[in-house]
Amino acid sequence: MMRRGLWIAIGVVVVLFLVVLMIFGSYVSAKNQMVAKQEAVHAQWSQVDVVLQRRADLIPNLVNTVKGYATHEEKVFADIANARAGLLNAHDPAGKIQANGQLDGAIGRLLALSENYPNLKADQNFLSLQDQLEGSENRIAVERRRYNDTLRDYNTFIRQFPNSIWAGMAGFQPDNAYFEASAGSREAPVVKF
Repeated sequence: MMRRGLWIAIGVVVVLFLVVLMIFGSYVSAKNQMVAKQEAVHAQWSQVDVVLQRRADLIPNLVNTVKGYATHEEKVFADIANARAGLLNAHDPAGKIQANGQLDGAIGRLLALSENYPNLKADQNFLSLQDQLEGSENRIAVERRRYNDTLRDYNTFIRQFPNSIWAGMAGFQPDNAYFEASAGSREAPVVKF
């Protein structure tokens, strides 16, 4: 009888040990995945940052070209300089996302100036810079989408059960710094002939 009780006690201890081992294994596995997904978000943000920097580097050349034709458009030039400075001085994704929205609007106003200056529209330097800026905008759109997808994957993973428990224990928090369309982009542009 004593032997049987000993075997039962050993069995219970082994089962408890296996349960604890499975829980610990689940925690370690989830934490490793959270670290990998968080690093993927940081890496993808770096890609966004690179293309934003490329666009910011093109802007002074574009502004200087336009200034040669549109010398009295100081407000537009000041808006671009301020928006570009805001982008370059932002240190976190949320700040850069906000500054990027302001820069989008300022660049749009700058490019709209070309409609008022036919010689500017024909200038090869302006056209080349406009093409490069368009290429940068396309790259930014691709990297924004990839960043949002990577961030969504991370946020989804840490909010799912039981990962949400492990994320709370390990200090992982959801990140809501998504790129969204600016308010002005939802309005259809006015075309005048």
